[in-house]
Amino acid sequence: MTHSTHAYSPDKRNETIKIDINGELKPRAEATVSVFDSGYVLGDGVWEGLRVHPGPNGKGVIAFLDKHLRRLYEGAKTLDFEMPLTKAELAERLYRCLDANDAHDGVHIRLMVTRGIKATPYQDPRATITPPTIVIIPEFKTPLPENAKKGARLFTAHVRRGYPDVQDQKLNSHSKLNCIMACIQAAKAGADEALMLDPHGFVATCNSTHFFIARDGELWTSTGDFCLGGITRRTIIDLARANGIEVHERNFSLHDVYNADEAFITGTFAGVTPVAEVDGRTMAAVAGPMVQKLQALYKKLIEEEAAKGRVTT
Repeated sequence: MTHSTHAYSPDKRNETIKIDINGELKPRAEATVSVFDSGYVLGDGVWEGLRVHPGPNGKGVIAFLDKHLRRLYEGAKTLDFEMPLTKAELAERLYRCLDANDAHDGVHIRLMVTRGIKATPYQDPRATITPPTIVIIPEFKTPLPENAKKGARLFTAHVRRGYPDVQDQKLNSHSKLNCIMACIQAAKAGADEALMLDPHGFVATCNSTHFFIARDGELWTSTGDFCLGGITRRTIIDLARANGIEVHERNFSLHDVYNADEAFITGTFAGVTPVAEVDGRTMAAVAGPMVQKLQALYKKLIEEEAAKGRVTT
């Protein structure tokens, strides 16, 4: 994959990875779920993207695992299905999967949980006849190093981030069609990612990352009302404030974006990535002083988190 904000370097090890399906390890070519699974039939499920970094004794450590599991379990509760494992048991399963793949560095995990298998393809949760399906896919995926310097190109999509009474953006569900439609529009425009507005026309977030701008030494990001509660987003906000950078979670428009000093996006996969262009407008600085400072602070924090070792409770 050599495009988009999630571009990564190819790795042949991914051809032979073992994938965990409900506690059973399967070779990639044999890792399947039923066509009656709720995730396939309806997109009925929740998921997390997890990043693995080398920890003590060379063992991979999942960064901010407690925060990711909290978001996952809260999502399952909102969708009204009960997780079949405790958080500690799921953490242990994740690490068993990593060890089985000798995957300890440069690894990205997609953790997916669906409601389970249906008796028939129908949306009513009462048609589900099995416990939830849990899938763990660990892949060797290193972000393209040049992306951290050259910057992403964004295009503002017409698809909006909507109100929570339509589809709550805080829910990290399998149903991502609004984000996919925005991504398609951005790709057709030759961009790497879509910038998405809220129902009032203010900047909300991107289709798969969170968005920030820097103006006069301050950091601006959206109110958070119309975007996922991003773990990397919150980490960057907290890091900035702890290091004397004034942060505003506020409404702002494309006018503010086009005239910003710097812009960047955040996500679990690539951390902090500068933005080079928005809607054909070139940013004043790409990977400028704000981006460089936050990249360094985030890298240091990740190293500190990994040094703590594996925590499963």
